Amino acid sequence: MSCVSVRRARRLVLLSCLVAAFQSVSITASPSVEAANRKPRASTTFVQPKAPGDAFAERIPLGDEINQNTVAIVSGNPNATYLAIAYDLSAVLDEGNSFRVLPVIGKGGGQNIRDVRFLKGIDLGITQSNLLGHFRRTNELGVIDDKIVYIAKLFNEEMHLVVREESGITSIEQLAGKKVNFSDVGSGTQLSTRDIFGRLGVKAVEVNMGQSDAFEALRRGEIAATVLIAGKPAGAMAKLRRADGFRILPVNYPKPLHDDYLPATLTASDYPGLIGPDETIETVAVGAVLIAYNWPKYSDRYKRIEKFVERFFPRLAEFQKAPRHPKWKEANLAATLPGWTRFDVAEAWLAKAKAQAAAQRTQFEKFTAAKPGVTLATMSQEERDRLFQEFLRWSEAQGRK
Repeated sequence: MSCVSVRRARRLVLLSCLVAAFQSVSITASPSVEAANRKPRASTTFVQPKAPGDAFAERIPLGDEINQNTVAIVSGNPNATYLAIAYDLSAVLDEGNSFRVLPVIGKGGGQNIRDVRFLKGIDLGITQSNLLGHFRRTNELGVIDDKIVYIAKLFNEEMHLVVREESGITSIEQLAGKKVNFSDVGSGTQLSTRDIFGRLGVKAVEVNMGQSDAFEALRRGEIAATVLIAGKPAGAMAKLRRADGFRILPVNYPKPLHDDYLPATLTASDYPGLIGPDETIETVAVGAVLIAYNWPKYSDRYKRIEKFVERFFPRLAEFQKAPRHPKWKEANLAATLPGWTRFDVAEAWLAKAKAQAAAQRTQFEKFTAAKPGVTLATMSQEERDRLFQEFLRWSEAQGRK
């Protein structure tokens, strides 16, 4: 064997030893205690042929691939809207090992902010927009302005205030001094109901239990009312019947609620068992928002959320079709959350989409102007849709020139 061959063989042996030693060591980096606690374990890699005739390529083991491509979203209990929304995300965006959304049952909006902020393994969470301001004001989670970012505002959640028909209670003010279920401790319903009752000056006696237990307690007369703040139609409410003595109490929309809440209505189409065909019940609502932890840019966890946005945003229209939850029809990705920072990948995607829409609008105007006698204002929606499809074909042809 030549000297060159011997030296090459020694280098290969040394390289193999170094690779084996590297793979046997668990590598961690801890610029801060918090970062060390939250950072996932570093993945090991192995080398295998990519394809016949190809050079050896680095490849990720199956376990690491699943972990790197799975996004966990904390939602709500089985009777709440959050879990249905999280399930829809899982069903529509699933790509097997390449990408997966893992819904996690949670307690609701208040606890979800805590979980996104502190719980290992949680990437996303659904919460009520007003609760972010609550935690900012109380500082009970520390400064969160640089720890929480939002992805998008999703839909509105309506306040359902349920009483017994025989109680004679006709207004929220009559609940002062009476036992009212504010739902589970840590839930968005609990914190928002506290806020609403406080702003209205109604000093009820707060009790906390799940809605199923609350309905039974209400039936037995142990409490005067129970509150659920969730997107209509809420699964828990669908179980109730007016024939069984339950009734949804109207909630007015006075000025003290205008900053953080919206007026809303409940109708028979939402709850046919509780509301008459020609009846409308006024109530209030609060916005639901999708949030994430503000991971360092280009970190593994940051990249997971980036993958989520890149798959979710372009496919919103799929979520607005059956059999997905009706609340998806309210989703407006471009809506902003004043005072909070949007995840930068989501912000960049929206900016690009806005620019593309502006360019397309200019092209559409040019296209219609070239057609004599075409006036959009006098056209039916069906005619506009047909014209727009024609425009898309024209636009595609222009792009090929």
